[in-house]
Amino acid sequence: MTKAISDNSSKKEPTRRDFLLLTAGAVGTVGAAYFAWPFIDSMNPAADVLAQSTVDVDLAPIPEGQAITVVWRGKPIFVRHRTAAEIQAAEQVPLSELIDPEPDKERVKKNHAPWLIVVGICTHLGCIPTGNKPTQTRGKYGGWACPCHGSLYDTSGRVRRGPAPLNLAIPPYMFLTDTTIRIGVEKGEA
Repeated sequence: MTKAISDNSSKKEPTRRDFLLLTAGAVGTVGAAYFAWPFIDSMNPAADVLAQSTVDVDLAPIPEGQAITVVWRGKPIFVRHRTAAEIQAAEQVPLSELIDPEPDKERVKKNHAPWLIVVGICTHLGCIPTGNKPTQTRGKYGGWACPCHGSLYDTSGRVRRGPAPLNLAIPPYMFLTDTTIRIGVEKGEA
């Protein structure tokens, strides 16, 4: 007499134990996520950091030939209302004389040539150049002068002399009106 041997291992029915293990695993995963979320959420930028992501600047009170310093993301931003003579001097510089050649018209927004907005950090070692206040020296080229290592910048924020390898950086900004700018806009917005 031969017994038919059946293979039940491939058709195992779920047991109550399997259901309890699956349920306990799901509840444990949800519980871990619930307790981990505050930690994960704490890695998002704080409200004060988000508030600094953009800065609106009223240009109306800045007289021609003067500049102000505003802080954006912890960096000094120089906003200068250039005179016609400063603009003309910046436009007439031959690019061959520049360490980091860049025409003046590429450093300002079209139709807003009197306004130059630059990050006020020397590109050599990160010093803060002088020349934003009327009482400070602006150097031979009328722009800014780095007091630490002698880099000089012109009225377009371009490095003209010294160890600095690059021009003063241009932050992302846009004109909201003829007398108001927003610093910190995304490249697509500007």
